[in-house]
Amino acid sequence: MKRTETAFILCYTRTAQESEVYSEKLAYSMHLAYSEDGTSYTPLNDNSGVLFAKAVSNENETLTAKSLKNPYIFELKDGNYGVIAQRTEADGSKDQESVGSVLLFRSSNLIHYEELGQLNVKSDSYVEDAICYYEQERSVYVIHWRDEDGQYYKNTIDDLNLLDHATPPVKAEAFQLQGNKGLVKDANERNVIEIPQKLGTTIKNKLGRIYNHSVHVPKVIEAASLIELENIRATAIYSDGSTANKKVKWDTSAVDWERAGSYEIKGEAYQQFYRFPIASHRADPCMMYFQGSYYFIATDDTTAGNLRFFVRKADTIDGIEHAEEHLILDQNSYPELKMFFWAPEFHIIGDDLYLLFACSSGEFVDIRSQMMKLKPGGEPIKAEDWEKPIPVIKNDGSPLFTDGITLDMTYVEVDGGHYVLWAQRQFKPVDTGSWLYIATIDPIKPWQLTSDPVLISKPEYGWANNHTFVDEGPYAIIDQNYIYMTLSSALVNATYCVGMLRAARGANLLDPASWIKWNYPLLTSRSVEGEFGPGHNSYIEDREGNLLNVYHARPGLNAPRSTGIRRVHFDIDGEPVLYLTEEEDLNPELRSVASTLVIPER
Repeated sequence: MKRTETAFILCYTRTAQESEVYSEKLAYSMHLAYSEDGTSYTPLNDNSGVLFAKAVSNENETLTAKSLKNPYIFELKDGNYGVIAQRTEADGSKDQESVGSVLLFRSSNLIHYEELGQLNVKSDSYVEDAICYYEQERSVYVIHWRDEDGQYYKNTIDDLNLLDHATPPVKAEAFQLQGNKGLVKDANERNVIEIPQKLGTTIKNKLGRIYNHSVHVPKVIEAASLIELENIRATAIYSDGSTANKKVKWDTSAVDWERAGSYEIKGEAYQQFYRFPIASHRADPCMMYFQGSYYFIATDDTTAGNLRFFVRKADTIDGIEHAEEHLILDQNSYPELKMFFWAPEFHIIGDDLYLLFACSSGEFVDIRSQMMKLKPGGEPIKAEDWEKPIPVIKNDGSPLFTDGITLDMTYVEVDGGHYVLWAQRQFKPVDTGSWLYIATIDPIKPWQLTSDPVLISKPEYGWANNHTFVDEGPYAIIDQNYIYMTLSSALVNATYCVGMLRAARGANLLDPASWIKWNYPLLTSRSVEGEFGPGHNSYIEDREGNLLNVYHARPGLNAPRSTGIRRVHFDIDGEPVLYLTEEEDLNPELRSVASTLVIPER
């Protein structure tokens, strides 16, 4: 291939930093950088990992976190890509279960990966480094590796899926990689692979930053009134080829709407942005539009033990910031509900409005998912208009879970089905961490499951088990083709982050195989400057049709959890992007627009 038809991808790991900044579980993953000329490289995914080793499931259902080192990308015989690496313990030390083996992955696009498992190179020694390549002449893969004593060996294998079918190792010459050339700061650089330019562009668009690079309006606009003109939208075009419609504030001071003709007009493309934070000490936020008003609720972090829920009401979304708070539930409302009032969500289920939340009778291990129904004709800001909360139960009438806690329940209605998803953490007999479950419900009686709970996600990756094993906070974005389920993971500090599951519309959502999990998080402390530990999302559509991400983050490394709002962008593939800053969403230098307004004869 000619150089103009190719791009270059560098893989590397990073040097671990402070625990809340970039710990071993994040640093010891495969990172990628992109280059068009093979000389200057740009780190992708905000210089964060894109490929993580999966945790190991133990007999008692706990997980043991793993990391990887020395990743090496190679081309497969079918034109796809493989990655070979050494699996390590979470902190990068030797993995006792990885003696004599290397870890393999497959990818069609170097964005999403399938972990094939540990390939046995038939040695009693640790593999310290390895490369792999396909040898066309013999139609075999060659695994070339170095052991802990500095000796080099080779194996061959016909099919990388047959992990125990490698030939016995034979002594081999040493191999050398390019060595660190300082292409990426603080990187432990591995190899560079040359790829087709089209694939390189896809990788850059998916894992690089998307930004607005042009704004267009029609050259000629025909409108008979200001209302018709205001319905014309500007088209913002982004670096990956995606678009978004923007309202335009037109200057029509020189326009006589009673006189037909042509007028040269100017305007400014406009997007509503919200300062961060809009509410301090408010976490796990949720917003809804109901009966002509916007309502906001969140976990109250101002009291130890999270002892109450307040609701705000406003005519506009930005009005929520300074709206009055109304207490609707606290530790004095019911004897069985005393503390840990967590993660409230408004949902219309069937014909009724419900508040889904978690709460405890007083002990942490007693936290349970609850539903509270608004009385017919009720006002959500009035405590007396809510019925008594009901604990969620299984389809046989038994408690949802008795060996641990349940929390962060959400509701999804799609393709004629009604579902709840929630986080569940087992404590007895051992702490397994927080996992995500799904089940069906009947909207007539939504607090009782109509199917058995089904596990769909564990915190297997280093970004999800960073300091603690947690997948929680699910919330759905639904489009014509897919259900995107964002989730939050890791410890609720600056390491908190947002990941994603995806299922196809029409798939059996109770089949775990229907859900694909992204190997890397969508939103982290490295995504938006000054926002640490973003997570626990919910979504609402504004009056302009924009989907907004309502989330919490910290305005400083150790600052309180606080609520933010940001527009959700959809990339060239229709997948949600959660990080766009104001400048990336609508470039200030491109907002001025002009057109010819034609007022027709009446």
